[in-house]
Amino acid sequence: MPAPPSISARVRALLARRPVFDAHVDAIGFAADLGHDLGTLTPGQFDLVRAAEGGLGTWVVVCWPDPALHLERSFARTSEMLVAAHALAERHPARFRLVGNGAELDAAHAAGAIAGIAGIEGGHALEQSLAKLEWFFERGLRVMTLVWNNHLAWIRSCQGGAGPGVPEGLSSFGHEVVRRMNELGIVVDLSHAGERSFFDALETSTRPAMASHSGCKSLHDHPRNLSDEQMRALAQQGGVVGIVFHPGFLDAGARAEEARVRQLSAYAELREADPAAKFLAQQRLMRAQAAPLPAGRLVEHVEHAVLVAGIDHVGLGSDYDGIERAPEGLEDARGYAVLAELLARRGFGDDDLVKILGGNMERVFRAATGAGTRAAESHVPLPLPC
Repeated sequence: MPAPPSISARVRALLARRPVFDAHVDAIGFAADLGHDLGTLTPGQFDLVRAAEGGLGTWVVVCWPDPALHLERSFARTSEMLVAAHALAERHPARFRLVGNGAELDAAHAAGAIAGIAGIEGGHALEQSLAKLEWFFERGLRVMTLVWNNHLAWIRSCQGGAGPGVPEGLSSFGHEVVRRMNELGIVVDLSHAGERSFFDALETSTRPAMASHSGCKSLHDHPRNLSDEQMRALAQQGGVVGIVFHPGFLDAGARAEEARVRQLSAYAELREADPAAKFLAQQRLMRAQAAPLPAGRLVEHVEHAVLVAGIDHVGLGSDYDGIERAPEGLEDARGYAVLAELLARRGFGDDDLVKILGGNMERVFRAATGAGTRAAESHVPLPLPC
């Protein structure tokens, strides 16, 4: 395996400003389930120590209630993960702050802290209740991925297998969800959405949206990737596509390689009882057994998205700790610096690098959240809505 590229003085100086905004990180699940303190070095792909080395300034702290495990209690499960996010901020106040708008983001950066934005992946967490959306907002929620891979009664995902009770796009309740997110100041995230759902949400939203962690379908025809038409529409609305780090979404060969590893007896024989511990074991095995995907393939997706959507509409959404592996040299959060160096070598200037690394995502966050509302400061649970 070749060594990752050395980071130039130019890129080091740029990263010292901590410009990286990662629109999708799943690591808070390990904090909730395994007690990982993300303010220290941890066994997963992401923690605040390595992220700071990579130049991270802001990340979306994703609460994902796995529908295979928690569908009947998805609201409660999401609440548990949100509590873990607030606990992390209280444990490391000098290193990490949860923020609810642009002013709070600026204050976190001025204090030398990494900013965290509370997010939810999958509208099943709402359990079809706008009151629960509002409850999450009061607890700091500022980004929500409308749907995960499981279809809902009010929105279709990008996956197949939708039953007769699933709309082609958004139902009337789905449109209400988007409108209420706009009113509250919650970023609408369209990754995982079916194509009709994607366009329905864009037409309904009055504020810029994002697709937090997706690739380019024209480079790899994967259900989770966006077509050129989708990326252009997102750009026209002022939004941003966050290019995902998942090799299986970036490259057909990498997807086949991951499928091969999952068929190995060693993979099938992983016996950790806790799902989070098992996923960590799967990460280790996949990284050891799968042929690496060169990071240049990720750069190609960034370049294609810039060509199609424009330099002001492309960002990053790693999906760290929601994926089993990342491209070569980007295996953990220190890899932000590697990606910045590779983009610099492909000819992107400093201003354009800052836009891709985080400036574009930050703009969408500011546009959606404004400056008046505040993130919740305590992790003491509020009364649950009925």
